Amino acid sequence: QVQLADSGGGLVQPGGSLRLACASSGSIFDFYAVHWYRQVPGNQRELVAAITAGGVTNYRNSVKGRFTISRDDEKNTVYLQMTDLKPDDTATYICCGLKYGSDPYWGQGTQVSVSL
Repeated sequence: QVQLADSGGGLVQPGGSLRLACASSGSIFDFYAVHWYRQVPGNQRELVAAITAGGVTNYRNSVKGRFTISRDDEKNTVYLQMTDLKPDDTATYICCGLKYGSDPYWGQGTQVSVSL
């Protein structure tokens, strides 16, 4: 059973940067897409960024120009580089791997807090 492990969260000041990692225990090529979601308690989970197996990326409008999703196929890891962080970016960030004919695979989440 493939597992995804999220890491890289932390506490940063506004304007700071973090790089999140979503490491797969199997080949990252097994997923046709990997998504990063974020969730704040009481709010709906929202899609932040996505990358396909072919490297096509997509972002929610509020993070365009600040966040970059990428993949390292040798390390079987998808990254989310976050810059110019704002307090509204505070959330638990969770990666999700999608395979054909299978339920989504979820990481355990990593907390990002942006505060003075």
